[in-house]
Amino acid sequence: MEFENVPMEKWTEAAVSSWLRSIGIKEDYVTKLNEEEVNGKILLEVTEDFLKKETGMKSGPALLIIKKRNELVESLKKAQKVHKKQEGSKREPSNGKNVAQTKETPPEAKETTSSSEIRSVSTSKKDCRPRPFCKNGIDFTYAKHSVLQPESGVIDLISPCHEYKSFATAATLDRTRQKAKFAKEVLKFGVGCMNVRSNGTIHFGVMDNRDDDWYDHGEIIGVPVPEKDMYVDALDHIEKAFSSGDAEHLRQCIRPPQFIEVTDINGWEKRYVVEVDIVPDISVVKNRVYSVRLPNFRESSNKVEFEKEVIYCRIGSKTEPVSDPNEFYQRVRDRDAVRERAEQACFDSNAEVSQDLGRKLTMLITSGKKFIEKEKWYILVTNKFGKQDLSSIDFLLNMNIFSVFDFDPDSKVSGLCSEYSKHHAVNPHFMQDYKIPNGKSMHEFEDGLHLFEQPSWIFCNGRSDFKGDEAPFDDMTWIKTRMTLLRECVSLICKQILPKGTFLVVFLLTSSVETPLLYTFLEFFTDMEGHDDIICISESEENFLKWQSFAEGPCGADTVNRSSVVGMRMSHINATLQRIQPIISRTTKLLPVCSKGVCNFETREEERMHSLDILGANHCDETSFDYAMEQKEHIERQFYRGGKVHWLNFWLAENKFVEEVIRRDAYNDIAKLIQENLKGQVGQLPICCLTIYHHPGSGGSTIARQVLWNSRKDLRCAVVKPSYSLSLVAEHAFQLREYEEKDPQNCLPVLLLLEDCDRENLDDLKNELEVAFNTKRIAHGTLCFILLTCRRSHDPQRMCKDSSSENVAVTHKLSDGEKRHFATKRQTLEQRHKPEFILTFVLMSEEFSEEYIEKFVIHLLQGIDHTSKDTRLIRFVALLNTYLQNSFISQSHCVALLPITTYSDRFRQHAFESCLSEQAKLAFIHLRDERTHIDSVRIIHPLVAKEILYQLSKYQPQSDIALDLLHEDVLLEHRFGRQDYVKFLRDLFIRRSRISKGDKVDSFFSPFIEHVQKKESPEMAVVLLTEAYARFNDDPFFAQQLARFSYSHDQFEDAQKWAELAASKMPNNSYILDTRGQVYRKWFVAKSKALDNVHKTPENTADTIETALKALEYFQLCEEAAMADDENVNNSGFFAVVDMGFSVLRLIFSLPIFSRNPDTCIDYLVTDLIPESVRKPWENFHSKLKNLQTLIHNALEWISEDLSYFQTDVTADEEGASQSYEMKIYHPKTWLVNQFSLYGKYFNYYCAETINKQSPFMKRMKIYRLGGGNIITIFSLLSDQNEKDSVQILEEIISCYPRNPQNARLNPMDLSNYIATHIALSCLSPQSPKLSSLQDLQSLRFPREKRDCLPSALFLRTMLFWPEEPDAEDVKNKKYEIVLGALEFLKKSYWRKRKDMPPRRRRIYTHFFLGNGRGFHKFVHKTEVEKITGHLSMSEKKSKWVWGGVWKMAETAKLLKRVTGWTKGRTVYLEGPKKRFIVTAMNTNTVPYENENVTFYLGFTFSGPVAYDVTVNHNQL
Repeated sequence: MEFENVPMEKWTEAAVSSWLRSIGIKEDYVTKLNEEEVNGKILLEVTEDFLKKETGMKSGPALLIIKKRNELVESLKKAQKVHKKQEGSKREPSNGKNVAQTKETPPEAKETTSSSEIRSVSTSKKDCRPRPFCKNGIDFTYAKHSVLQPESGVIDLISPCHEYKSFATAATLDRTRQKAKFAKEVLKFGVGCMNVRSNGTIHFGVMDNRDDDWYDHGEIIGVPVPEKDMYVDALDHIEKAFSSGDAEHLRQCIRPPQFIEVTDINGWEKRYVVEVDIVPDISVVKNRVYSVRLPNFRESSNKVEFEKEVIYCRIGSKTEPVSDPNEFYQRVRDRDAVRERAEQACFDSNAEVSQDLGRKLTMLITSGKKFIEKEKWYILVTNKFGKQDLSSIDFLLNMNIFSVFDFDPDSKVSGLCSEYSKHHAVNPHFMQDYKIPNGKSMHEFEDGLHLFEQPSWIFCNGRSDFKGDEAPFDDMTWIKTRMTLLRECVSLICKQILPKGTFLVVFLLTSSVETPLLYTFLEFFTDMEGHDDIICISESEENFLKWQSFAEGPCGADTVNRSSVVGMRMSHINATLQRIQPIISRTTKLLPVCSKGVCNFETREEERMHSLDILGANHCDETSFDYAMEQKEHIERQFYRGGKVHWLNFWLAENKFVEEVIRRDAYNDIAKLIQENLKGQVGQLPICCLTIYHHPGSGGSTIARQVLWNSRKDLRCAVVKPSYSLSLVAEHAFQLREYEEKDPQNCLPVLLLLEDCDRENLDDLKNELEVAFNTKRIAHGTLCFILLTCRRSHDPQRMCKDSSSENVAVTHKLSDGEKRHFATKRQTLEQRHKPEFILTFVLMSEEFSEEYIEKFVIHLLQGIDHTSKDTRLIRFVALLNTYLQNSFISQSHCVALLPITTYSDRFRQHAFESCLSEQAKLAFIHLRDERTHIDSVRIIHPLVAKEILYQLSKYQPQSDIALDLLHEDVLLEHRFGRQDYVKFLRDLFIRRSRISKGDKVDSFFSPFIEHVQKKESPEMAVVLLTEAYARFNDDPFFAQQLARFSYSHDQFEDAQKWAELAASKMPNNSYILDTRGQVYRKWFVAKSKALDNVHKTPENTADTIETALKALEYFQLCEEAAMADDENVNNSGFFAVVDMGFSVLRLIFSLPIFSRNPDTCIDYLVTDLIPESVRKPWENFHSKLKNLQTLIHNALEWISEDLSYFQTDVTADEEGASQSYEMKIYHPKTWLVNQFSLYGKYFNYYCAETINKQSPFMKRMKIYRLGGGNIITIFSLLSDQNEKDSVQILEEIISCYPRNPQNARLNPMDLSNYIATHIALSCLSPQSPKLSSLQDLQSLRFPREKRDCLPSALFLRTMLFWPEEPDAEDVKNKKYEIVLGALEFLKKSYWRKRKDMPPRRRRIYTHFFLGNGRGFHKFVHKTEVEKITGHLSMSEKKSKWVWGGVWKMAETAKLLKRVTGWTKGRTVYLEGPKKRFIVTAMNTNTVPYENENVTFYLGFTFSGPVAYDVTVNHNQL
């Protein structure tokens, strides 16, 4: 559609959509406007606010739509005038050979079919200036539709006068006609200039018609130039147009044509402005008047003819014939004299005083500061570097380069990239790499390209050494094929990756400027919404001119000149910028080595280890002295005000520039632990883990970094950066350990600091390091890594009490010595700083007294304007900081929220701070991301944030603050830092607190929601969660929270609605299904309580039972979903089925009809019997109730099997709990024993008959009641401190089985339990009369097919048939075959059970060890081994087990039997069996790398036999 031909008010919705696409609006916005039914009439009325609020459009596209609409409306008005004029116009006559252009449309409309060509005429037109006069062969371009100053007459004879010719019609003629037309115009203009002695330039391709309605006078259009020689040859007409003497003068004064390229972002046709300069030197034209016979092509004769001789001169802006030749001749001498004086004045005038380019360069690079900012990102746009320039790039080496747009295809081989990569690591990319694949988040995309780690070197025009399809293109091909890629690349960086003001774009022009580089400027200018953060540096003025002429189009001449440094040599640029850099160039970091010396640490090698912040022995020594002196006060104040400690703080103190940073007592504690580990001990592990638990804001992180700083000359030290995979961290940690060391076996240990790292990540990293340790075959007993973890906790001392040898506590409470240090330091600081500027230090010296904090905050908030926007920002930040650790709001979010007026981007930080109130300035501390350098703000301390929120909530409740925050579109939709902001906002409503994560308590809801429901009202909490659900696009997890909140307040119908909604969105999520079951479980509990006050009957209990059965139904679905999930372990459904099942049983048994006759109830539940009293009331769920026993039994068996495989050790993090989303089961093994016993009690009744007359079912229920129904409950009796009671119980369990079990053919479960009971009894009472012999147990009939055996039966089979010393060789071999047969299926079962989980999360449990005895005496239960360390303290006991010391104790050697074997390829084999018998080593660190004969202790697990303490057997002959 040609939009100019149809009035806008008649546009359809489809037409509006087409127009929006044509101006570059994203398809998402086009679709939204189409859905809003925006047609032409509506488009004329829409405002920018409408577009942003109603469609969610960003400011940029909205502004563009309004601007383009207004421009189009104006062009349509002009077009209507043109059409009226054209109604009576006639076409010019033409012959058969040539057809002249008409005035109906612009000439370009005839030359191209692109509607964008026509539209471009109506866009805004920028002024530009002409090519510098008489500068031939320089790079210079014109931008199409830019406008030159109007044609001019004589000025001062030296400044050229200008004349324009569109040449649009002539350009379509044949060669002969074109030459004649061109020569005529040039010679006429040239004679006119020579006769008045003025310099001049005639321009072809520039509109000269002042009355044209399409084009402005002086507008650059350009002409196609297929043959440049034609224009040169056209001047051959000089000889025929002049006498021989005059012709020679004309040749000297008329310079050859210059062809200036016209750039057009919307078109592909190459066009030029053809310019001819006239220079009438006085030495040539003195005393002469020139007349000319102009050439003219006669159509009648079809040849060029010359008109009569005419004298021309410049009159104003035109070239006219001389009216009075006599007078003109008489004034020749006057004109000559004026010309001569003008030439002499020009020659004699002093050169323009040169600018102070050094200062200009400094101001542009530093944004007016004294030094280059360390955190500022630089984007470099450049082309080919010469060899001499490459020797002067030191200034680039220490600049924080984000990306380089390199247009030199040879850069990787011989250009800037080649030289730069000698010093720094780079990431080679192409423009197409900057496309975010579907489904990838921005963080994932950044990580994939390693942005923010090393410079992204973008080869914009191919790469000559690359073997893929990336060849360089000529300008026009590049525009056609790569222009879109450039646009997307620049847009992504400027609009989604780097916030405005955090980066500076530097165009470094070192060779002739190609057109693609010019378009790169245009893209940056467009996406950065201005020129403030773009500068240009060019040594060559010729290279700069082309860039300048293009840049002036959108920016204007003054702006381009202000932001450009031209004429400064590269070596001078290099020296000038090095002087203002914070770091001295080409300094080398040093690392300590094991020989007590140091080695050079190459920067590019350090950058390749980008997951670590590595400290060198000479760290910070590269800091410029001037920079240190300038910044020391700011750095110190920032730290004592609450900022994070930096290495520069320690360096300044160490070099006595500032006073020393106080060392808290915990520093000495952790340093002592490190020294103890460095001394080594028996069984030294390769990885040592130490933890600092600290109150928030108590200085724990500072202590940890102090330890690293003071260890950097003796150990290799590094901080692990967040957000990197732990496998990558482990890889980089080993690279750091072995860097420049000769022997990997003999390297200095690496001290790694992990800040705010939870136990799970620490264990994962430790596991990754152990895998690498074993792969590299490091000798056992070698300390490789010390992992120092810094973790927040509200009770650090409790976290440390059990492991004082590994943990250190840091609290707000100061010791007496610390109080003295802090008091002295405070006096010193207060002499230099006001207390509010060192607030965090003051708070710490006051031990974070609540009274002091309250007084401070009340004083801070005095006179605050509660209606101002920055107070609103304080409320938002305080809310997040109070309830979320480490939360913040990015500065770009703050700027978007606050009413900051237009300001220069170079001073945006000052503008942001100046718009804050005094209260905000004192409350906020400015942070900077160490990786991306993006600024953010938070309250100076969490306790201060909490008090600020408390004080401000007196005027506005916290719920209202949260709603205000939730509904703030500016913050939620702001693109920079959005992922962090959305996470904080989401966590505010949904993240529960965990003691194991450093929180005060374990909460059922987020701390904020719990506060609202307690301090305000539950209804307001529901409002908040409902609003959050809608705000986060109907997130099912918010629906889940609403369900949980509703049932916790007995709003069961609402809970049901929300739970079903969540499940409909995520039907396979076991946690949401569990919540759905919990809704009905809680509903059942409420209904059951109501029944306690009435007489229970089948009729009034039917609804309650039906509710319970619904709960069981959803818990079963939860079980199925959990079993299908290979990446998570969620046992909540199984625990809930048991709990819910027993709750139903309690209700049923409490009915009078069953409480009087429990046998009837059991018969009803397990047989076909249906009592008449319940037949009708319960008719809808008889079958479900009769299945209840099976449900409970299956769930208990599943839990038991899971506990049989895996450990449930109690740790500080796990607290011994089997944790679900809704409930915790503490000490699950004890829970299981109790539940199995309860199960037996419910389904067993006592009668007068003896046990022998009881049914098999009743006997089995009695066994369950006694604790013998499962292998876990049976073996738990071995842990009972009263062994006598355990013996009696085990004997009674055995009595419940047939006297001759061989003939009774026990089912697989009973068989397993029977054998397990005997093994348990043999451990406690080997002489018990109830104990069968080992041979009798071996003779029991196991299922013929091993796949039909239960895992517990296979496990017991490996124990029963384990060979003994007296066994004959053939007997041993037969037993080993039985064991290996059982192991084949046992291992398959284990791998199915473990899922795709890391071993540390599903640690195998060892039930028994192989002892020194025979028969039953060879089975030693784990509790017996644990008794060896029972007399030790908790800390010593843990150390013995972690470090393997328990295996070296004499008591262990006496109790357990060491078996022999060998290792091959780090696999342990058992000696004895004919077939190779692999035994899994529980600690691979003890397995030798070489093929050795070994001994080890043997353990029995559900994954098969395992080896402990694998030791090389030196005594074997």
